[in-house]
Amino acid sequence: MKKVFGRPHSLKTSVFHYCPGCGHSIAHRITCEVIDELNIRGITIGVPPAGCAVLAYFYFDVDMIEAPHGRGPAMATGIKRVLPDRVVFSYQGDGDLTAIGIAESFHAANRGENITVIFINNAVYGMTGGQLAPTTMLGQKTTTSPLGRNASLDGYPVKLSELLVPLPGTTYIERCAVNSPANILKAKKAIKKAFQCQMEGNGFSLVEILSPCPTNWKMSAVDSCKWIDEVMTKVFPLGVIKDTPAAGKKTGKTEKEENAG
Repeated sequence: MKKVFGRPHSLKTSVFHYCPGCGHSIAHRITCEVIDELNIRGITIGVPPAGCAVLAYFYFDVDMIEAPHGRGPAMATGIKRVLPDRVVFSYQGDGDLTAIGIAESFHAANRGENITVIFINNAVYGMTGGQLAPTTMLGQKTTTSPLGRNASLDGYPVKLSELLVPLPGTTYIERCAVNSPANILKAKKAIKKAFQCQMEGNGFSLVEILSPCPTNWKMSAVDSCKWIDEVMTKVFPLGVIKDTPAAGKKTGKTEKEENAG
């Protein structure tokens, strides 16, 4: 009998520690499927974050180097500059990437570092108890915003993907979700394209993934998936946000020359 489905070679046999219904396990699997399909397992280096995915090195069967909280893009930058022939990605949550790590992510993108960031957005601090995160939406209740996020007190949710679009060093940015089979396939396709952009030397690429967090959202797994469609995507719309070679990366031209045609 022909085998049509199985564990990716780049995914270890370790049992996931994630809560039931969490999107991290799906994001791990499709990333590993992409690594296998591109045949880059031997040259891939991942940078796990602080947060729920801090133990990602237990699951990815590629070289992994743990980063201090928020410093994933900085560490990935150093690795890529020393080993430019490697495919380097950081895997980060919304708190890690958009709070303590906002400077590292912004400046790595602005410099056009030829790395890929996989950004898991579940709109809360998952590992530490469900506190308000930079991506928490207005009105959303968390352990530190029990009445819902209030703009006058807490500000507005940070849309990191849109924030990075004007930077000339960014080449490919897409927002996806892992709450349905169709969206999972789109997320896998986006991760594959982001890796391919890096392999072509085009510059900084980022894939944002809206991920269910039933435990901290106080919902069932099914309701969490529905909530992404009904609530999250209204604030964080899905789709390609930017898709263009970074200025001067592939052509060797300056941004001014690129704009002049």
